[in-house]
Amino acid sequence: MADFHQNGNIAQFHNLRTRPVEELVYELETFAQTRKISLILPSLYSELEAPALSGIIDELSKVRYLHRIIIGLDRADEQQYRMARDYFSRLPQNHVVIWNDSPRMKALGAKLDDLGLAPQEPGKGKNVWSCIGYLIACADSAVMAIHDCDIVTYEAEMLARLVYPVANPNFSYQLSKGFYPRIGQGKLNGRVSRLLVSPLLIALKKVIGDNDYIDYLRAFRYPLSGEFALRTTMLPDLRIPSDWGLEIGVLSEAWRNLGRNAVCQVEISDAYDHKHQDVSEEDAAGGLNRMSTDICKAVFRKLAAEGTVFTPNIFRTLKATYFRRALDLVEVYANDARMNGLTIDRHKEERTIELFAENIMRAGQIFLENPHETPFIPNWSRVHAADPGLIAEMKAAAAADEEEFAPIPFQG
Repeated sequence: MADFHQNGNIAQFHNLRTRPVEELVYELETFAQTRKISLILPSLYSELEAPALSGIIDELSKVRYLHRIIIGLDRADEQQYRMARDYFSRLPQNHVVIWNDSPRMKALGAKLDDLGLAPQEPGKGKNVWSCIGYLIACADSAVMAIHDCDIVTYEAEMLARLVYPVANPNFSYQLSKGFYPRIGQGKLNGRVSRLLVSPLLIALKKVIGDNDYIDYLRAFRYPLSGEFALRTTMLPDLRIPSDWGLEIGVLSEAWRNLGRNAVCQVEISDAYDHKHQDVSEEDAAGGLNRMSTDICKAVFRKLAAEGTVFTPNIFRTLKATYFRRALDLVEVYANDARMNGLTIDRHKEERTIELFAENIMRAGQIFLENPHETPFIPNWSRVHAADPGLIAEMKAAAAADEEEFAPIPFQG
């Protein structure tokens, strides 16, 4: 069933479980015969040592409609890369493990740096960007999906529901965004969405007035979900943020390049849980502390690009408005949790809101002090224009790494 959320008129597809998932999968297998579907898994090596990823690989092993799986491996030395090759070897699909820290990949990074096109910092954004470059070099997929590697409650059905709207050639959707209830272990989760993004967007609308982009973001039930799928025609011109603003950045790119009728969101699960980041109150460069600042910067940059003028006074007003609205929402969340038999720590929630309020000011100050900062990694169209052979070199480097470094048994 589809409906339209009250803000933004973005189509939503709900998981009513009124249709056997086997029928959905059968259709996807039919579509995949002429419209190949690939999956990107951005992974830290440490995630191979956690139980969530093993369960994900077990579920993906059942999926027959996937043409290729691209695993971007971060923070791994040579031995860990070789063990990762063994770890993922049970995938029956065509797959590749891209060792982002290999000498060959670092050499390509140095080449990009000489061109002024290198990602400015390591992280999920750079990992996803590299995997997209590899997929573009393959030039054989019509649909690309991405999801995280820390989903504890993963089922193959999630992927089927995520990719269906963009894989179905009879639909006009170019991007599909996943959403789901954020509960786990008897608690109400999704802190950054609940305590930062939702009240921040409400506050922005109060402070700067009606804005189509704000309404667009508010239409997404879970804008920070790491699960999305898109048609690969978007990839060469897709600008990927290099920081924690990846999810907001991709939605912003869809806003820039697509009409609202080309974007949808789909409920992919009624039980979702994953690894939870620490707040890291004492470390502005870590955890939710860093993430919240990067998300605020991503929103401010996009609004500025749309013509919004920001000043120190506006950011001070925004902080105060956000703080009041966020505290009001805590009452709603506490009632919601109680109605559903869940727990919520109101003291921690309010302390987190205080931190986020300070980070709104921090993000605003960073924005005002460096308005010319380039937050996005150059898209692959620009890289290709600067060096037409580099995408092929990346694919060749990944293949050479596979040939040189044979798998060894995983020691998890």
